[in-house]
This record gives sequence, C-alpha cells and structure tokens, in this order.
Amino acid sequence: MKKATNIEEQIKLLRSRNVTIADEKKAKENLLDIGYYRLGFYFFPFEVTYPKLKRRDHKMKPETKFSDAVALYYFDFDVRNILLRYISRIEVAFRTYMTYTLSNKYNQDPIWFVNPNVVDQSFINDFDKNCYEDIKRNENIRRHHKHYKNDKYAPAWKTLEHMTLGEMLALYKSLKRVSDKRDISLYFGVNQTAVFENYMETIRCIRNICAHGSVLYDSKLFHEVRRGPAGNIGANEKYRLGAAIKVISYMIGRISSNRKHDMILELNRAYMVLKNKSADLKRIVEVSTQMNWELASISQL
Repeated sequence: MKKATNIEEQIKLLRSRNVTIADEKKAKENLLDIGYYRLGFYFFPFEVTYPKLKRRDHKMKPETKFSDAVALYYFDFDVRNILLRYISRIEVAFRTYMTYTLSNKYNQDPIWFVNPNVVDQSFINDFDKNCYEDIKRNENIRRHHKHYKNDKYAPAWKTLEHMTLGEMLALYKSLKRVSDKRDISLYFGVNQTAVFENYMETIRCIRNICAHGSVLYDSKLFHEVRRGPAGNIGANEKYRLGAAIKVISYMIGRISSNRKHDMILELNRAYMVLKNKSADLKRIVEVSTQMNWELASISQL
C-alpha cells in the first residue's frame, strides 16, 4: 500500500513526471487547498497515455503546466456550482407542480402517494423504509404527527416537500395512469413521458455529481440522453455533459426564460476564462464534454 506524501514530496513527484511548476509557493497553496489526489483527476488529460486507465505511469506530455491542471479544476468547480443552482430550481418546480396537480386531482385523498389506485404497490411497499423513516425525522413532520396522532403519514404537500429528487422521480415512475404522468410532463413541454423520465434521470445524475464534488467536465452518464424537445443528441454526445446541459437548459427555460438566459451567460463566462488561459484547455473541455461552448452560448440566447 502506498504511503502518504508531504507537499515537498508531491512537488518533487510532479516535476519528475514532466510537470512545469513556475510558482512553487502558489503550487503548495493549491495542493493544500485542492489536494494532490483530487488534482490528479485534472492532470489526467495531460498524461502521455490518456485516455487509458490501465498501465499508466502518470508521465505527462512535454510542457505540461501545473497551472493548467489548476485552471481546469476551477473551471469544473465553477460549472458544478452554476449547474447545481439551476438544477435546484428545476427540482423545486418538478416537486411543486407534481404535488399541486395530483393533490388537487385526488383531493379526497391527501396521501394519494400511497394509494394503490394511484401508485404501484411496489413503491408503496417500500415507502416507509426508503422514504418515510427519514422524512418523519424532520421537525415539521414530527410536529404534524404530534398534532394528528392517528395519521400514518403527513399529507402530500408536507411529505413530498421533504423527498429527494430521486425519491420524487421514483414516485413519478410509479404512477399507474399515463394521464397523471402526462399532466406533469406536458407542463415542462415534454409530450412523451419516457422522454421526460429520461430528462429527469439526466438531471438527477448531474445533480449528484455536482453535489458530491465529483469531476464533472469529463463525466459519463450511466444512460444515454434521448432525443426530444431539448434538441437532437448526437451519437458522440449522448452520454456526455454537453447533452445534459442541453436538457438542463431546456428544462430551466420552460420554468423561466430569464433564468435560462442567465445560466447560459454564466456557463459562457466560465468557459471564456478557461479558453483565455490555454488553447489546450479549450480543446480538452470541448472533446470531453462533446460540446462547442461558444456555439452553444450563441444559439441558446
């Protein structure tokens, strides 16, 4: 098992791998701020053997700069924060509209989310274990049960407020009636419920990457992004961040055209900062995300 190394040893190791470090004091600050292991993910595109994951010796291409890996890290950091903010807006809108629509449609049953006439039995069977055991720890839900001692569950407008995006999506998929699903998907301009589920799964995947601080620009989705109102998805991009950004941009645009405008501007600013640092960084980001950032910003404004 490898042993931990100190900052001086890390600097020496990087230099032995052909990394140019112009400002050693700043590099030490970066290593203490970001961490050697985390920063290694952003050195990956500069390796001689890139994109191979096996039998790597971590040797870098000639003229690899420490500052370029740091710039790539901060670009990724900025894009994560930008997308997470707008994804949160989509998540709230999805939860709000679903709760409002179905609570009014089934207004005789405030806990329709566990009604076997509305939701698949398999979801209901696992609801306590997968959702409600955590939800009922919330102070607002505990207060509800204190006042209404005979209620097994708090009503939908309270319960669903504390469900995660993944749990909300599971509930949506478990709705028995296609008409219920379409009532929600059509609000977001998506006619096919399967495409809407695909879009929301894409958003959930990107949200989790952003929330956990994982590498975003070079991420690969677990499923392909389907064609739909967000636009055509090319064969090379359907598992990549570029396709996910199309989906996020489309969905936030259905909620607010102003917020879509803001998001594209913010993403473009982050890209321009990176582009102005190095043509290599521009190429790395465009290839990894399968997205032409400049054209995307122009076409979506």
